[in-house]
Amino acid sequence: MFDILQYSFIQNAFVASTFVAVIAAFVGYFLLIRGLTFAGHALSHIGFAGAAGAVFLGIDPVFGLLVFTVLAGIGIGMLGRILRERDVTIGIFLTLALAFGVLFLFLYQGYAEQAYSILFGTILGISTQDVFITAIFSILSFIVLLFLFRPLLFSSFDPEVADARGVPTRFLAVLFLILVAITVSISVQVVGVLLIFTLLVGPAATAMRIVKNPFLAIPLSMILGIAYSWIGIFIAAQTNLPVSFFIATLSFGTYFIVRLAESLSQQSQNKNYA
Repeated sequence: MFDILQYSFIQNAFVASTFVAVIAAFVGYFLLIRGLTFAGHALSHIGFAGAAGAVFLGIDPVFGLLVFTVLAGIGIGMLGRILRERDVTIGIFLTLALAFGVLFLFLYQGYAEQAYSILFGTILGISTQDVFITAIFSILSFIVLLFLFRPLLFSSFDPEVADARGVPTRFLAVLFLILVAITVSISVQVVGVLLIFTLLVGPAATAMRIVKNPFLAIPLSMILGIAYSWIGIFIAAQTNLPVSFFIATLSFGTYFIVRLAESLSQQSQNKNYA
């Protein structure tokens, strides 16, 4: 059963998914408490337009994806100050990027297999070089998040007070969205653009239902993300079915069970009080 671990592409998949799961869980926690889930969703689709543009220019689609998501993250962070305004800004960037994506795919004469693979993820086909690049971006993003942890946490829970006390909330908002863009760019190799929420939102949402303390919720979300990825890769290797399907199913199933247990617990407490 464990003979598959001797293959280098399986080893690469496990290593890359670990780095991605850790940074995605870390970023995902702040994505949820800052109310930016729509931004994470939009950046993944904007990234696809960048990938299509890179294919049209004949370069690696991951670089195009990274450029588009980072630029969009900066624009959203600078232009979207309040929730309503931010959602409008995200929507405008998203529609513009999708229009460019359609244009790039139309102009490209060949079969854009690399761009389309971004939609669904290609973790079992990831190279050693891709693992190295993923590790570097993940580690750098992790270090930046650790450095910004306290002011980012403060500005996430109480932005008005943080702003009054001199915390650079606008700068933090832009920098955080750049980190989200980087995380999206490296995560698409695992689950693809269409299922990016699996690792960005699923583990963090489940962990926050189990524990409220951020110092416990973040490590728990990382553990969940790694577990989903490893189990998904292992089952996919045995069944020859898509990895992203199993990761998404595990993420949804775990969240559903936790929500159901939470609901049953609340009903039991209400009966006891009655």
